[in-house]
Amino acid sequence: MKINASRLQSHFEAMSLIGKIGETGTCRPAHTALEKEGFLLASEWMHSAGMTTRIDNFGNLIGTLKGKNPSLPVLMMGSHLDSQPYGGRFDGVAGVLCAIEAITTLTENGIIPERTIEIISFADEEGWRFNKGLFGSRGILGKLEEGELQRADKDGITREVALKEFGCDITKFKESEYAEGSIYCFLELHIEQGPVLDVANLPIGIVTGISGPLWLTVKLKGMAGHAGSVPMPMRRDALLGAAEIIVALNEIATQDPSTPTVGTVGTINVFPASRNIIPEEVSFTVDLRDIDLDRRNRYEKQLMDKIEAITKKHQLTYTISEDTNSEPRYCAEWIKDIYRNQFKALGLEARELMSGPFHDSLALSYACDYGMIFIRSKDGISHNPLEYSSYEDLSLGTEVLYGAVVEILKK
Repeated sequence: MKINASRLQSHFEAMSLIGKIGETGTCRPAHTALEKEGFLLASEWMHSAGMTTRIDNFGNLIGTLKGKNPSLPVLMMGSHLDSQPYGGRFDGVAGVLCAIEAITTLTENGIIPERTIEIISFADEEGWRFNKGLFGSRGILGKLEEGELQRADKDGITREVALKEFGCDITKFKESEYAEGSIYCFLELHIEQGPVLDVANLPIGIVTGISGPLWLTVKLKGMAGHAGSVPMPMRRDALLGAAEIIVALNEIATQDPSTPTVGTVGTINVFPASRNIIPEEVSFTVDLRDIDLDRRNRYEKQLMDKIEAITKKHQLTYTISEDTNSEPRYCAEWIKDIYRNQFKALGLEARELMSGPFHDSLALSYACDYGMIFIRSKDGISHNPLEYSSYEDLSLGTEVLYGAVVEILKK
């Protein structure tokens, strides 16, 4: 291998100590002191790779290796260093650290790129703190939505306050945006977060595209009453309605077992939340994803019909807000060809698979061509301290990434 596998492993081990929970878990929330600590450590490694670093006004860490012709659109790489609240050591981190290793190898081999290369650890890819992800990657493209800075976390801290405390200037977002056409392409290495490669006993794979996520928040309102005295036929139980809608979502998403459609309710809040009061208000999130937009739209319509029927049945009122709505986005064929050639050179089977989870690549796909490499996840586990990808697999993926960078720089 051209890359340094032992150095790569040491970087993972050092980063895993920041925000460590338990033996193998990570909690490194976006726009916090823990993420800043991770940024400072990654910056040291970027400097060793010959890069300059900065944190922009969206809270992105950006490492820059200046090319001989700075006027050319940049080759961008990366992922994110923020984690889930009960996450693992590899989600997001792999895309940043493996990119740093690839560029370190590039400079160690005396290769001076024609075009500038940037590695970015994007701010708040995960989206759990403020219930809206891909913040940094959407930010640099001018794709933020109205009201995003007013979103608050569970402690009542708004994103605006968190960014200011992080050292960002929210009045200068425009200065941190990238002009149209200034990004040549984007490369992202990521753990699979699913079982396909593990079941196939393959270390790495090539991503074909990213499913389009639809995120909704559904709020139901009924009538509170004493749990011991209101007869069952007279109740307007918001939680009962929510339960039926949740079951309906599962039935809709699983109606064709041959498709990769997934539907999930991940959070639910009940008011007044007393054991002897009929629930008056319930809010819950819906996550519906598919690589086929037409099918996802059909399933969304089926869900809306079910919500209408179920709320009418239980005499509930409801509101639905749309938090995220992205269409499926497909990887560039020319980048996949480069990856295929790298796999062939290493004697690896080039298994191709789609991504159910979204990634920063989803946002970047609207600005440039993109390509992704997946690393095998043991037992398909992610967003969990048990998440594990071997350093051997990560090294193979980094070797492919390095080879791809060398080839792209020839274009």
